[in-house]
Amino acid sequence: MNPSTSDFPLLRKRWLMIGMAFLATVIVYLDRQAFSVVAPEFKKEFAMSDEKYGLIISAFMLAYTVMNGISGSVLDRIGVRLGYSICMIWWATADLITALVVGPISLGICRFLIGAGEAGNWPASVKVVSEWFPARERALASGLFNSGGAIGALIGPPLAAWIVIHWGWPKAFILVGILGYLWAGAWWLIYRTPDHVKKEVQSKPAPPWRLLRTRFVGFFTFSKFFMDPVWYFYVFWFPKYLSDVHHFTMADIATTAWIPFLTADIGNLAGGAFTQWLTRFQVSMALARKIAVGFFALLMTAAIPAILVQDSFWAIGFVSVATFGYTGYTANTLAFPADVFPKNMVGSVWGLASMGSGIGGMLFSWLSGWLIDRYGYLPVFIGYGIMPVLAVSIVLFFVGPLRPDPEFSERGEPGAHEV
Repeated sequence: MNPSTSDFPLLRKRWLMIGMAFLATVIVYLDRQAFSVVAPEFKKEFAMSDEKYGLIISAFMLAYTVMNGISGSVLDRIGVRLGYSICMIWWATADLITALVVGPISLGICRFLIGAGEAGNWPASVKVVSEWFPARERALASGLFNSGGAIGALIGPPLAAWIVIHWGWPKAFILVGILGYLWAGAWWLIYRTPDHVKKEVQSKPAPPWRLLRTRFVGFFTFSKFFMDPVWYFYVFWFPKYLSDVHHFTMADIATTAWIPFLTADIGNLAGGAFTQWLTRFQVSMALARKIAVGFFALLMTAAIPAILVQDSFWAIGFVSVATFGYTGYTANTLAFPADVFPKNMVGSVWGLASMGSGIGGMLFSWLSGWLIDRYGYLPVFIGYGIMPVLAVSIVLFFVGPLRPDPEFSERGEPGAHEV
């Protein structure tokens, strides 16, 4: 059964829960942006080439890939309260250790450990949304927690740059590690699964290999192989691109690198709002989601003109359109698993699908560095402008209908599969 609209305490509490997921995402993105902003310092201090930098990102993505497949399934079995706490404590510890690195190898090891911990954030947040929000609100709720990534990316560059300039780069990682510990403690004290979905959430989920055989999980995973590496490129490479191509100083990066992430933050909210707006015209929720992902994916082709213009103002503007498109797209796809699978499986489904983004991120991070070392940024931006079209084509034509999978529904597993 669904919570009554008159149950005001429960309705208020769900915004607290999604607010906590939002804060966790802000914190993990503070780390990502600190790493990105400090990249020029790492390159100088450790004598790193662009290819080595790409390999270090790939180490992060390798752990992220493997642990996505594991963490989602574990979260479905031990619950989001315990599982999310463990993930954040692991992540925060690895972030603190980063302050002690002395070269590319130790930096790569730390990024590997951080990737392993961070992998649990999105499966856990997707579970929070599925447990606390009905189908019509999931895209908006997903956009809200995912906007934490854009907020973290927004405030990360100026904050990290300020810390690096005044205190040195190790302090940036110490700060975000401490924030991770504080969040984990608060989460353990606050989170509870709502009573009306406990039976469904606590029932035994299907094994991962069975989920992988479904049409939805297979093709959704394949779509993320092409889509998510585009976002990783903007997160990990954009400040460096501004430094290499437009000759921005650390201070310049601090004052401008946040702009594409401000538009990304708006995109998170616009993605869910656009879907809800479409349903007002008697468009089904499933069709509205697919129209939305098609529209926002096309905006991401703005990466191509971004590299063709000479003026940094226009380059940042086009990248900002692309990041707006990515988060509008993602706000809707985050709601996909709960549309198709019961609540006790959404963590596993998102985690398995995110293995596609991890494999793609690992491959394309290395390839980006290899191409930039040899040919510059032109082929990279063109590639990242084309990849969203491939990803959304898979979603539109191969993923299948966004409705409860009858293989699981017939067994009674989707208990609170409300629409």
